[in-house]
Amino acid sequence: MKKVGSNIEALLQIKEITQNNIGDDEQTWSTVKTLKGFLDYMAGTAEYANYNAKLQESTHVFICDYEQIPYEESQMRLVIGGKAYDVQLLDNPMELNYHLEFYLKYVGT
Repeated sequence: MKKVGSNIEALLQIKEITQNNIGDDEQTWSTVKTLKGFLDYMAGTAEYANYNAKLQESTHVFICDYEQIPYEESQMRLVIGGKAYDVQLLDNPMELNYHLEFYLKYVGT
């Protein structure tokens, strides 16, 4: 099967929550994978409904070759070119296992 290709690398990071010595939760991010694909700006906000009819706001979409991603959207972010993007929705279109679409929300550097 032909690959999607790429022009950019994205670091897939997972949120880890630990407690410091006074019992407060501290959030850290660790890189678990490097993905190669394409990043596209979606011209502002777009609404995507998931199976719970909950609306998501996305500013960008990242498309890459299929890889199994065993994490929930709420646990992930992508870092692309030093900029962080929260994952709003991860889609494997029609469950074909050909490519993945990460719908992202830009959150800063």
